[in-house]
Amino acid sequence: MQSVRSLPRLTAIAVAVFVLAACGRNAREDAPFMGESFDSDETYSRTYELPPAQVCSAARLALLGQGYAVAKSSDEAVEASKNFQPEDDVHTQLSVRVSCVSRGSDRSLLFVSALLDRYVMRKSSNSDSVGVGGIGSLSLPVGSREDSLVRTASSTVQDTGFYRRFFERVGYYVPAPSSRDRKPSADEMRREDPPPADLQRGAETTTDPLPQG
Repeated sequence: MQSVRSLPRLTAIAVAVFVLAACGRNAREDAPFMGESFDSDETYSRTYELPPAQVCSAARLALLGQGYAVAKSSDEAVEASKNFQPEDDVHTQLSVRVSCVSRGSDRSLLFVSALLDRYVMRKSSNSDSVGVGGIGSLSLPVGSREDSLVRTASSTVQDTGFYRRFFERVGYYVPAPSSRDRKPSADEMRREDPPPADLQRGAETTTDPLPQG
């Protein structure tokens, strides 16, 4: 009898555990940052045997060589952006932020992150009210339209291939000590840096050859 009486209690405990587990899973899905592991990988950083000023200068040249408009440049940071139009009514802006941190004498850490903003073209017609005797006022279209860009999404680029190509391009301006005199080949100079995989809707991420602006 005692075991029979304990069954409802055990059932209630099992249901409570299931509900708590489901709530925890939903919380992680609703808050993407809960999945941040802060692993010690090098997706967003590299170490260079040069002072921060030279490393940031190399990053600025790498971005300029790929058609980015540099808005800010100093010995410690670089900010640049580039615009894309993957569809007729869809515009995207890729903003790159670089930070150069000293790690002792003639040694620096370069951090980079890219923010992808998506905009959609919205069209609206203008109308005007016209007074009509005996009727009142009528709202009539005046024949003009206004187009405006509305931001629909904003996310940090997580495409590892994009960052790998960026650091490879920086490497042309900050080469390793053993290959400091190396010059890119003519074929490498003709290659173009593709946009990050985040811009390819539904497309598979590909490993592109070394980019060049």
